[in-house]
Amino acid sequence: MSRIAVVGYGLACYAIFIVAVAYLMGFATGWLVPKSVNDGLSRPWAMALAVDLLLIALFAVQHTIMVQPRFKRFMHRLLPAACERATFVLASSLVLILIFLLWSPLPGTLWSIEQPWLRRLMWAGCAFGWCLALISTFQFDHFSLFGLRQVWGHLRGRPASDDSPFMVPWLYQWVRHPMMTGFLIAFWVMPDMSTSQAVLAAGFTVYIGLGTQHEERGLYREFGDSYRAYAARTPRFFPRILR
Repeated sequence: MSRIAVVGYGLACYAIFIVAVAYLMGFATGWLVPKSVNDGLSRPWAMALAVDLLLIALFAVQHTIMVQPRFKRFMHRLLPAACERATFVLASSLVLILIFLLWSPLPGTLWSIEQPWLRRLMWAGCAFGWCLALISTFQFDHFSLFGLRQVWGHLRGRPASDDSPFMVPWLYQWVRHPMMTGFLIAFWVMPDMSTSQAVLAAGFTVYIGLGTQHEERGLYREFGDSYRAYAARTPRFFPRILR
């Protein structure tokens, strides 16, 4: 694959990811999308729940498999190493799109807030969650996280290095996983919570809990006592009110 093709591949993967995440916001909230979490083919309750949980499980399995060293070595035989992160981003986007297409709505509502001021407050909290998730990606290196820096470095003949010192940017001084905190807030802080929205939120909450545990095992191996000391003083998702 030529260097120009590698850059084009990285840019295409990033563009697909941006579209998928933007649609996820509308899918979860029911805003401005043709098919939200509350729409789709109606199935018997048990079948619909099984389909939805399997879709979320697929997202978790894809993430788990693609970060394994054995799978990365396999990918390096097919694509340049610079494409590794972009391919992960592309696969995540495609699984999200599959969730959008195949999701089955479930009947029922857990809560629906009627007070206008409280609804506005809840929507503001939801928007804050999405913004927090986005801002968190820039605390380290947004462009490396989504594969752009790697393909750009490949174009310039300067492969990106995976070696980086242990650092604690501002948001990470409050919680260890601010991006996941943002997603948790975005999924749960809504004025209307249908059964379908609750299943989506609960499924991704379980994934976030298990996924961050798996991620941190790697961070313990990579940074050793520095990360252990950081984890001991910093909560995982929500800051301590009293210090």
